Amino acid sequence: MVHFFIPMKIPTATHQEKQVRVVRGKPCFYEPANVKDARQKYLAYLGKYVPASKLEGPISLTVKFIFCDEKMADDFRWKTTKPDTDNMIKLVKDCMTRLGYWHDDAQVCRELVEKFFSRDVEGIYIELDTMDAERSH
Repeated sequence: MVHFFIPMKIPTATHQEKQVRVVRGKPCFYEPANVKDARQKYLAYLGKYVPASKLEGPISLTVKFIFCDEKMADDFRWKTTKPDTDNMIKLVKDCMTRLGYWHDDAQVCRELVEKFFSRDVEGIYIELDTMDAERSH
């Protein structure tokens, strides 16, 4: 099992924000500056935790996005506003693939993604575990 916490201001730009423009009658997709910045930030932070060798077989991935809200009375509250977890995790997984955490993000067979507010801390907690390939449920 691999697990780590990255203290960082979490980017709110997501993979979903790609744009399209037409060049010579053909659509060309591109990343706006805020998505490029988010990708670079994730690559820099995640690059410090790349396993010595790529994870093999089926993988379980847990990601907890922890946003800081110093005005909170309690130390925990679910974040029910944008961005959506499915859009947030896509960019993180793309960066992890590019950095060599695994061969392909299709290996991720189990995924738990949470987002919440904390009073004192902001960052991302990531846990990776290889799963028994024989297990069917």
